[in-house]
Amino acid sequence: MKICVYGASSYKIDSSFIQAGEKLGEIMAHKGHSLIFGGGANGMMGAAARGVYKGKGEIIGISPELFNVDGVLFENCNQMILTKTMRERKKLLEEMSDGFVVTPGGNGTFDEFFEILTLKQLGYHNKPIAILNTNGYFDKLVELFEEARKGEFVKDNCLKLYKVLNTPEEVIDYIENYNDEGYKVEELKNIK
Repeated sequence: MKICVYGASSYKIDSSFIQAGEKLGEIMAHKGHSLIFGGGANGMMGAAARGVYKGKGEIIGISPELFNVDGVLFENCNQMILTKTMRERKKLLEEMSDGFVVTPGGNGTFDEFFEILTLKQLGYHNKPIAILNTNGYFDKLVELFEEARKGEFVKDNCLKLYKVLNTPEEVIDYIENYNDEGYKVEELKNIK
């Protein structure tokens, strides 16, 4: 499978996050999965890429040309696709991937997650979305989604569009064994 990994590009994050990212990449390579990612050399992106590289797996980076400067992009990609815009990058990441893993990150990661989540909700894809909740990083997001559900801002089944997991092993197991757990696009037609 070609698995897209979203995550931080910051080199300042705690080493426990980096270790989880590298472990994720190592497991992916060991199981024969390819990494598709934003091409970054640092943070969670770089950690996942280093893990896949260590395991001799395939690495495909997709990045806007503006990041093509020394030290920003991971140098050991099997393929690096440079785009004109971030929007083009996101589109290619979405189209080329068989599944998505969201790791701890900032605004860019949140943007990527909410876009693939919304696209899945609207029926544009039915690919697995796994959230790697290292150190409880996404606990507050889980609480936010639960509040949105309670307030009926989102339907109960929307919470089945993704899975929050605590370890890289659980994430890959979920992606490999994904089965559509319930949201039907037809339900949108019943909105009043």
